[in-house]
Amino acid sequence: MDRFSWSNGLLEINETLVIQQRGVRLYDGDDKAKLEVGVALLSTHRLIWRDGKNNDCCLAIPLSQIIFFEEQAAGIGKSAKIVIHLHPSPPNKEPGPYQNSKFSYIKLSFKEHGQIEFYRRLTEEMTQKRWENTPSSQPISTGTGTQAGRTRAVGIVGIERKIEEKRKETDKNISEAFEDLSKLMVKAKEMVELSRSIANKIKDKQGDITEDETIRFKSYLLSMGIANPVTRETHGSGTHYHMQLAKQLGDMLQAPLEERGGMMALTEVYCLVNRARGMELLSPEDLLNACKMFESLKLPLRLRVFDSGVMVVQLESHSEEEMIASALDNVTEKGSLTAEEFAKLLGLSVLLSKERLLLAEKMGHLCRDDSVEGLRFYANCF
Repeated sequence: MDRFSWSNGLLEINETLVIQQRGVRLYDGDDKAKLEVGVALLSTHRLIWRDGKNNDCCLAIPLSQIIFFEEQAAGIGKSAKIVIHLHPSPPNKEPGPYQNSKFSYIKLSFKEHGQIEFYRRLTEEMTQKRWENTPSSQPISTGTGTQAGRTRAVGIVGIERKIEEKRKETDKNISEAFEDLSKLMVKAKEMVELSRSIANKIKDKQGDITEDETIRFKSYLLSMGIANPVTRETHGSGTHYHMQLAKQLGDMLQAPLEERGGMMALTEVYCLVNRARGMELLSPEDLLNACKMFESLKLPLRLRVFDSGVMVVQLESHSEEEMIASALDNVTEKGSLTAEEFAKLLGLSVLLSKERLLLAEKMGHLCRDDSVEGLRFYANCF
């Protein structure tokens, strides 16, 4: 306890409050200090304790005095504690409540809990050692010469100065954040240029590379995004923009549709397309308008709306008769199927599987059993 000095409890220049916790009692080593329960405050520079009833009774110790600290678990009738081991008291130390102590450590006893978070924040401050980079107080010129020693900024002037420091720090953080965002945008453009370069190499050397290499190059392109996405900046707006977008979607979606049985929900298409476009995201409205132009542009894709309102994109070759025949064959083979079971068989989403079964039912090939166990479809034998 002889390491503590009396304090007015005010934060000094460049000092920031980190955390405070009520219900903390001080121990001089293993002995309970002759002080009431108070508030422990941790700043970037000091550990401060203030009496809970008498605000004029306030003690402080620099964090630089701490050697190491450890937790002491709570026991029966005992509160959890943080044991703080300290360097010897410096010769120029300011006066405090104790002039001498036989202990080289103190304890903070947490009567109202909160020791876990306090310990964590103390660990962070001791690791960062922010007091070394920002001295807690600086000499202040009086206008008639230099003033020896250190002067604390208190009152309105100190508060205003602290607010100004906070504002400058906030402005700096915002500037750095936007600088990082600008760098990210530059990197994204570099990736698009790289993918465009690979796409051109595939076109120029189509006869010189094997089919396996072509497939591998295309998989790289898909992972990096569309080589040259259609945007409003490059193709304007309105009908012309949606026409060019529809053509690009026709090239991009054909392979994924074939892998998924010839049909994808429009929501899946939206996620797939925006993932490939990277920073140039599409709005749902633009995607829908582009999909509506598939048929007029004679592309191999079609936008279809089921009776339930579910919208899908499907291959033109993906006929309705094939969907019905597939549903009927699988139901006949298994005896009966739910939408979930049908989805597992075909590798489709449950939503699309249900639409196929409902379509086959509408055409009279299937019938349903809607019970407490769920909706199940059977072959229509009537």
